Amino acid sequence: MSTDPLVVFTPSGKRGRFAVGTPILTAARQLGVDLDSVCGGRGICSKCQITPSYGEFSKHGVTVQDGALSEWNAVEERYKSKRGLKEGRRLGCQATVQGDVVIDVPPESQVHRQVVRKAASARAIAMDPATRLYYIEVQEPDMHEPTGDLERIARALREQWDIPAITSAFPVLGRLQPALRKGAWKVTVALHKSHTDDKPRLVAIWPGLHEDGLFGLAIDLGSTTIAAHLTDLDTGAVVASSGIMNPQIRFGEDLMSRVSYAMMNKGGDAEMTRAVREAIDALVIDIAKEGGIDPSLILETVFVCNPVMHHLLMGIDPVELGQAPFALATSDSMSLSAAELGLNALPAASRIYVLPCIAGHVGADAAAVALSEEPGKSDDLVLIVDVGTNAEILLGNRERVLACSSPTGPAFEGAQISSGQRAAPGAIERIEIDPVTKEPRFRVIGSDLWSDEEGFDAATAGSGITGICGSGIIEAVAELRIAGLLDDSGLIGSAEQTGTPRCVPEGRTHAYVIHDATATGGPRITVTQGDIRAIQLAKSALYAGARLLMDEMHVDKVDRVVLAGAFGAHISAKHAMVLGMIPDAPLDKVSSAGNAAGTGARIALCNVAARVEIERVVGEITKVETAIEPRFQEHFVAANAIPHKTDPFPELAKIVTLPPVSFNTGGRGADGEGGRKRRRRG
Repeated sequence: MSTDPLVVFTPSGKRGRFAVGTPILTAARQLGVDLDSVCGGRGICSKCQITPSYGEFSKHGVTVQDGALSEWNAVEERYKSKRGLKEGRRLGCQATVQGDVVIDVPPESQVHRQVVRKAASARAIAMDPATRLYYIEVQEPDMHEPTGDLERIARALREQWDIPAITSAFPVLGRLQPALRKGAWKVTVALHKSHTDDKPRLVAIWPGLHEDGLFGLAIDLGSTTIAAHLTDLDTGAVVASSGIMNPQIRFGEDLMSRVSYAMMNKGGDAEMTRAVREAIDALVIDIAKEGGIDPSLILETVFVCNPVMHHLLMGIDPVELGQAPFALATSDSMSLSAAELGLNALPAASRIYVLPCIAGHVGADAAAVALSEEPGKSDDLVLIVDVGTNAEILLGNRERVLACSSPTGPAFEGAQISSGQRAAPGAIERIEIDPVTKEPRFRVIGSDLWSDEEGFDAATAGSGITGICGSGIIEAVAELRIAGLLDDSGLIGSAEQTGTPRCVPEGRTHAYVIHDATATGGPRITVTQGDIRAIQLAKSALYAGARLLMDEMHVDKVDRVVLAGAFGAHISAKHAMVLGMIPDAPLDKVSSAGNAAGTGARIALCNVAARVEIERVVGEITKVETAIEPRFQEHFVAANAIPHKTDPFPELAKIVTLPPVSFNTGGRGADGEGGRKRRRRG
């Protein structure tokens, strides 16, 4: 076994051992990591910026010591002095491997930048925001009537708007007098009146009549991505939507890895808090620019997030969430200022509202889904699945609503997949395999053409065909099963067993070749046995969580299924059912809600009464803890089969016939009987 240092790249998860002195850019290229460079590694273009991470990473089985990379050099110093380099960043062409190291490739250093597909869903929302604008004319100061400017603003609001009394955010006090005098005692003020406040709070002031509007942010802070909707607080219109990768991925792709990092590295929680707050600041600046507004006009933000992200955003150590009884520091909603939260891109007095969490593993994002989809108002039994690195699941109707979370992991996002990548131009997102010829056709992000259609090569010349994203790998595995190339246990057959040379040996197992461009220097994109196993583990966790709620509800089927989340919006219902991600249901009863958590955040942003409602609803939801429920493991094991070992799928059988193949034969052919005997002996 090689004793060379191990280099692990995030968010791709690709890893390899390299000799001491190997430049990080070289290691990235050899592993096929998406790290940009225009100058050919001469330290001129700065495209190859990377962020090394230090400490103990139990997920990767590596401890990164100081000195894992070569020392800062003159080329990096010259670049930083001339153009600037973010704290902690290095140039991949200059930093060389000296020891085991974890390297994060930030979005701006990736050739194929992430497409965070969390666009706002169209939704009619009754506008009643907590923050409003008021134009007032204020009495000038008088030596014979000595009162402060704030007191005279309060009097003007009382006389002109029937607002009895106000308080002021501290950062605004210093702006009162300049604004009043510049506006000749006519000003516009922004007042924030939360459902928990006794008095409205003065959060901004402008001289004269302010006509540039007032805006808020609805932010879905996920484990993998951070998505934001810039919203006009007067009309409710979404002015801009934007998203970035969550930089905490470098500390662990899943939530428990991040909890583990906090446990094993002193100050690790503070490091992750700092990283996510800096990312949010960058997102605020970007989305304001995209919306054509000044960030100072963003005076309210609503956050939804899972419990671990909730604690790390708030600067609370999440270690208690990693062990029973999974206690939250607080499950209540939170209201505070941007200054208190340490967000510098927002005005200091800008208000923050965080939705309540449901339980230790079911967070404010699930509460937002409940606010958006309202399962408690459904006449029929609805299963709502917010698919992501950590899936939130709701089951309910007018009588009762249950909730749980299920640790699906990052495979659905394209991570832990051999040819996997994030959803970016060039990634395969749709695939079909002909059940007769066993030949594939596919579509990539950035083109509407299928690979066998005229013009496909020209349409994808810019992006290339670079890998396969989450929705693509789900369709690929399901299509392999439909075409008889994959058996119900998840084994890929050999070329002899399947009748196609696309099934190639890979060690002791087989892989299916979707696309091979190695002859022209391009990638070879395959679905390996390891990929199948990763998807099986993820889908089994999802299905087991749903079945656990159904057991609690004493039902064997649901009336309809709603797939939520940005990823859920791009999943084919048929392929999800073939894979066994969700319980059997008529396909016309399986729908997508888009980014329901983001929609719930927008509702709470635009309507203060909705905050009262969701705080009430959360208190009535029954929480089911998958981590301590023994039936979860039973359901998980049974759900490893594709679609399932024991549960019937009669609705699926109406539209798809799954071939009864078995490749677990010990080399004796695909007769099925040998496979069954072999499994009994195991």
